[in-house]
This record gives sequence, structure tokens and C-alpha cells, in this order.
Amino acid sequence: METTRWNLKNNNDRYNRAAIAEAAALLTSGSTVAFPTETVYGLGADATSEAAVSNIFQAKGRPQDNPLIAHVANKEQLTRIVEKLPAFVDNLIDAFAPGPLTFVLPSNGVCASNVTAGLSTIAVRMPDHPVAQQLLQICDIPIAAPSANISGKPSPTTAAHVWADLNGKVSGLLDGGATGVGVESTVIDCTKEIPIILRPGGITKEQLEKVVGTIMIDPALVNANEQPTSPGMKYKHYSPDIPLWLVEGTPANLQQVIDGERKKNCRIGVLSSTKTGALLEADEIISLGEDSHEIAANLYEGLRTFKEGDVDIILCETFSEEGIGEAIMNRLKKAATVYKRDSLT
Repeated sequence: METTRWNLKNNNDRYNRAAIAEAAALLTSGSTVAFPTETVYGLGADATSEAAVSNIFQAKGRPQDNPLIAHVANKEQLTRIVEKLPAFVDNLIDAFAPGPLTFVLPSNGVCASNVTAGLSTIAVRMPDHPVAQQLLQICDIPIAAPSANISGKPSPTTAAHVWADLNGKVSGLLDGGATGVGVESTVIDCTKEIPIILRPGGITKEQLEKVVGTIMIDPALVNANEQPTSPGMKYKHYSPDIPLWLVEGTPANLQQVIDGERKKNCRIGVLSSTKTGALLEADEIISLGEDSHEIAANLYEGLRTFKEGDVDIILCETFSEEGIGEAIMNRLKKAATVYKRDSLT
């Protein structure tokens, strides 16, 4: 399969509109197209067509029991695919949509069964990205779109990431530059009286509670022995090409682990904050940024940078789980081969 790549250009609205219209025509004809959102790049297909959606699973190598998120442009499109909207969802839409927030709601059956993995609910969101918005408005159908990468690998935050994983496996790629938030949307179960966070993401628990009051957290997010409510959360995700170790503790503790592994003739790559990286010595150190928002935006780029042959192990410091840090650590724990807690090093 030949993958068409449209390189969207600044200050060339005519070209961009034509490219997005071509991509929309592919989607409405049953093909798959990758496109940027404010979180990561998504791999889209017509959510109402089982055959079209099956192409997503095939391209990604994604497990069939892992539901997909349906993307819509606005609230009116959202109401076409769900049975009802609780009052608190209206409040959340007013506060955070379009944006990195996914609502799990009762499905009305419009979307294909392989979007919902046979569940009675559907996950849906409105992305806050001009390319995604134009695409969804032109299509005027829900577009199922998980991250546009090989299943289990780090999510793509640039078109180059998508091209490396899916060139020749999908029909099109809209290159809209780097994404902004860097980690996926927050997923919130809205089928109960009190909403439940199933996956932390770009909207924090604290932000949500300012709008709707009490928010619960899926117990599986804090206890690895609990069965996750969301089927997709049971799978390993975001893994780089080589082993990733999370190292808890001070920079000195991280340096001790680096030194110990280098004595075994291991080449060590490090992912860290800018402040911590300045205190370390290793074969290669990649700074993810000064603060949690920069770290979130650069996380997947960092995980993808190290390749086999460059280093033998990636060591990454752990970060505060306040605010968006909860999403950062959720992704790192799922990606990690080893979690070396301070008391074990």
C-alpha cells in the first residue's frame, strides 16, 4: 500500500484545505488516515464501518478486545452516537471540549461493534487541533482513532514517528507538525453517578473536580493487582526498543545505578528533567524539559530516540505524580521493564 503524505504548510490555507479534503475523502471511502491531534497523532477510520475499523487493528497489530476512541468535531456530532448525556457531562464539555478529555458513555449502536469491543459503552472525544477539527467537520461522521503507532510502542507526537511505524500500512498521513500536550487524553467513565478516571491524561483530576465535584479513580491505577475497568489498560504500552528502567530516588541514587550498570560494560542512556540531567554522567543523556508540561510533551520523543546499538539500557528518573505528572508516570510504569524503587537499589 502506498501512503500519501500531505505536508501541511503555514500560511497556505488553500493547499491545507485541499489536502484535508483529500484525507477526508479517503476516510469516508473506508480507508485509514493518520492525523494530528493536540495529544498525539491518531490513526483514523470511519467508526460506523466495521470493515474500515478493522484496517486500524491490522495496521497497528492491535488486540481486538481493546476498544477505540471515536473522535467528533462537536457536541452535536457526539450526541449522534450516544444514548444520553448526563448533566455533569454537559458541564465538562463546556469546560474542556474541544480538548484532551474522553467521555465513556452509553452507546446507541451507531458505531461499529469493533470500535466498542462489543461493550455497551463508547469512548468519544473532541480533539482541540485545527487539522483534526477541519477533518472531522468535513467527514461529518465519527472517526475511530487510536494512536498512530505500532501497538505497544511509544505513541507518535510527530509525523516522522507515524511514518517510521506505519508507512505502507495506511492510506494517508496529514503532517501537521509536532503535537502539543504529548500524552493521551484523560479517559473518564461517565456512566455512573460519580465519574471515574480510567486513564490519566491531559486534563487532571484537580481540574475536573473544580467543575463537577468528586471524581473517583479506577483502583487499578493505584493498585497493580486490581483488574482495570477499561479493557485496553491491561496491555503493555509505550515500550521503547530497548529495556527501560525507572529509578526512584535522588539524582545521586540514579547515578549509583548508572555506575553499577556501566561496570558491567552496559552502555547507559538516561531520560531525565533538565535539572537532574545536569548532575549526571552517562553514555547519553536526554533532557525531557524543565517542568511537567515540557516532560509530558517530550516523553514519547525521548522514548523513541534511543535505538538498539546506541545503548543497552535506558534509565529514567521518576517524577512527581501531581497534576499531569500522574499521566507521565502512568505511561512510564506501563513502558518500563524494571521499576527500581529507592529501597531496592
